[in-house]
Amino acid sequence: MHPVKKIEIIANSFELGKILDALDKSGVHGHAVIRNVAGKGLRGTTEDLDHTMLDNVYIIAFCAPDLLKPVVENIRPLLNKFGGTCYVTDTQEIRSVRCVS
Repeated sequence: MHPVKKIEIIANSFELGKILDALDKSGVHGHAVIRNVAGKGLRGTTEDLDHTMLDNVYIIAFCAPDLLKPVVENIRPLLNKFGGTCYVTDTQEIRSVRCVS
């Protein structure tokens, strides 16, 4: 096992490409995207939005701890400009062989 950072982003689907480009630019090349995410946050509920362009996405990615600073530097301006939220937690990867990107 080895330590990794788990990055969870909830944002407007319209900004998905920019967010994935920012992750890639930061050295985070793998991710999963869950589309049509609804819920209630500080801005209220999103379940009743009619336009698919306004649907939210949930992005989850993992990176080595030393890549976190570039991720924050590249993601924060997008979230500040377009909205959304990002959470980072410490976790462990149990893969016995580390993948090299």
